[in-house]
Amino acid sequence: MTEVGNDGLPPWAARIRNERRMRGWSQKQLATHMFQVTGKDIVLPEFDSVLRRIKDHEAGKNRPKDPYPVVYCRTFDISEAKLFEAPESPLVVLDENDHDSGAVTVTSPALPWIWEPGPTADAIYDITRSDLMLDRRQAVKALAITAGLPLVDPVQRWLSKSGNEPVTTSQGGRIGTDEVEQLEKSTNVFRTWDDSHGGGLARKAVVGQLNEVADLLKDHHPREITLRLFHVMAQLSKLAATMSWDCGMQTAAQKYYTLGLQAAKPTGDRPFGASILASMARQLLYLDRPQDALELVRLALDGVRTTATPRLRAMLHTREAWAYAKMGRPEAFRRTTDAAEVAFAEVRSDDPDPDWIAYFDAAELAGVTGGRYLEVSQQKAQYASDALTYISRACQLRQRSSMRSLALDQLGLAFAHLISGDLDEAISVGSTATDTAGQVHSDRVRVQLREFYLEVKTRNDPAALGLSQQIRDTLAR
Repeated sequence: MTEVGNDGLPPWAARIRNERRMRGWSQKQLATHMFQVTGKDIVLPEFDSVLRRIKDHEAGKNRPKDPYPVVYCRTFDISEAKLFEAPESPLVVLDENDHDSGAVTVTSPALPWIWEPGPTADAIYDITRSDLMLDRRQAVKALAITAGLPLVDPVQRWLSKSGNEPVTTSQGGRIGTDEVEQLEKSTNVFRTWDDSHGGGLARKAVVGQLNEVADLLKDHHPREITLRLFHVMAQLSKLAATMSWDCGMQTAAQKYYTLGLQAAKPTGDRPFGASILASMARQLLYLDRPQDALELVRLALDGVRTTATPRLRAMLHTREAWAYAKMGRPEAFRRTTDAAEVAFAEVRSDDPDPDWIAYFDAAELAGVTGGRYLEVSQQKAQYASDALTYISRACQLRQRSSMRSLALDQLGLAFAHLISGDLDEAISVGSTATDTAGQVHSDRVRVQLREFYLEVKTRNDPAALGLSQQIRDTLAR
């Protein structure tokens, strides 16, 4: 009798699908990568036949037979025992065919939902200490992503007014206001670095700083100092999450987002908590979980309905529109995109926006909106002109210091030209985008560059051979 999970799939089928989805690959892209890892010792049949086998394997119809187990393991760079026998690490299997129900098969422990200030700081200290000793290559392979009700339900407590106050004292602790101010400034420096270069090189530095702040919170400080330390800890947790994502460490990213949300609660800063929920939603959108993402964005909007600045409201509406685009609901997408633009039109230079939301400027609004039109245009080509309009505007407005966002904009623009049928312009913009992508350390950029490469290859045009080689060289570096 074949063992099956709660979604009706054999465990090995769920693992194959999860490995593919965690790398951001379509089934067609997985087939392409499988051909790239075969050598003289393995011969695969025609591409269409391999693609059919992948679909059958992920549906649990037929257990893979030689040579597929070896090819899968080479492609995913994991052991055959981990893929086809008992998993070495727990999994949460994302069900890509059931977005509306939010159904997931949960075979891992829940995320560390801790809403009390003291235990939250202790958890962050322990997790960061372990993280600093972690082999990054092993962390990239961890696949314990939580989705559906196990994620959405606990997050509801973010809105509850109950919660213990952090322990404080009327006397001074180890540090004073000057030291806290230095920690706040260093957090802004890390944020600027992340925006400029991607988080690949600075992640361990942020994790180390986060560990230090959590250690400081083991002592008692005056209330003002304690709350500011919790706020720094929440911001560093969010940065650690974003940088982990840039390193391809999806599990660590979700864990740090969760801890950041919990660290923000005792500060009473709901706008910042809403920004973390928006980031959590963006990760779920990246993993093709739009219904779960929409739940988190709506929760964020509920939490800041009376306190959000126009800039924050605009950002949250773009996440809402993103979810509708993923769900194939173009009218809802247009409506919420309009709401984002209306909110952003209310932004004034003297608005009291904190540093953590300053990134969301006119370029970011245009880039996010254009990126969503680009996704929609891959099913409905008539939206390609909207994608070109918005992404072109983003490229013009984008600060050259924001290299990661610029690379994503340029790749999106090249993709839009490709869909529109302008191969010459796609090659020109694609070459510039590849140069920019080579200057950042971001898994998101690598994934999009790889997808663009695969799309260019399908055109099978000799004029694109130079660009294909340029992309291959960049990805190899």
